[in-house]
Amino acid sequence: MLQVKASTRLVALLGYPVEHSLSPLMQNAAFTNAGLDLVYLAFAVTPADLPAALAGLKAMGFLGANVTVPHKEAVIKYLDAVDPTAARIGAVNTIVNEGGRLTGYNTDASGFLRSLQEAGFDPAGKKAVILGAGGAARAVAFALAGAGCATLTIANRTVERAGHLAAALTGLGVPVRACTLQEEELRPRLEGADLVVNATSAGMAPMVGAVPLPAAWLNAGQWVYDLVYNPLETKLLREARQRGCHVVSGLGMLLYQGTAAFTLWTGKPAPAEIMGQALRKALQASQVAK
Repeated sequence: MLQVKASTRLVALLGYPVEHSLSPLMQNAAFTNAGLDLVYLAFAVTPADLPAALAGLKAMGFLGANVTVPHKEAVIKYLDAVDPTAARIGAVNTIVNEGGRLTGYNTDASGFLRSLQEAGFDPAGKKAVILGAGGAARAVAFALAGAGCATLTIANRTVERAGHLAAALTGLGVPVRACTLQEEELRPRLEGADLVVNATSAGMAPMVGAVPLPAAWLNAGQWVYDLVYNPLETKLLREARQRGCHVVSGLGMLLYQGTAAFTLWTGKPAPAEIMGQALRKALQASQVAK
């Protein structure tokens, strides 16, 4: 049981919306297991209120925060310092408050790559397509480029934003192309792809019927990774599996970005098994409730 005392320090999740997030369950389970006097709370913060929320972290002595949609890119200009990896990616998902100085980090990239490799996929020499061009997509793109993938395609609703991400990857030694999500542009890029990553919110609860692309565009043997973790098997993953694809949910990325954030805040190794158990239990309960 969480014990909240006058000495308890807080860690925040800043996003809009945040009601769907499982990070509070995961991190509070970790804090309790480690015997730390910390509590993790989620706060719905509109884009207009983001500067005030960050000032509040300092004023009220929060230990740190996670940052989620839609703030991962916008938050950078309000921080006192940004870790070089996060600066290169152009997105922050973890903040550490050290004496009123807010430093931003990105643990999404390492969390994604660790979960992908644990699932059995090595990106080196492979062709990948990323759907979306927001903060999460940026982390995925830099992770794949750093792991030595052969080519990258960034597909987004607006090609301009996909182009901006493609340009940011210049100099990493990986050919990058940008296109829209329209069939005539995207489908030819999917033909030879080894990995397809959904970095959009399509399929996230409560809009579980949405998909970023028709499963008919996918081919047997491809790997399909959906960053959406709730539901555990999205419609995209279910239909991809039925077409003979290897499928990976976003649960592993959520877990491993969380373990890395825990260590940044506390300086201690994260209880990954406890955190994973909390996530799986919550997702199973939500499926039973339905």
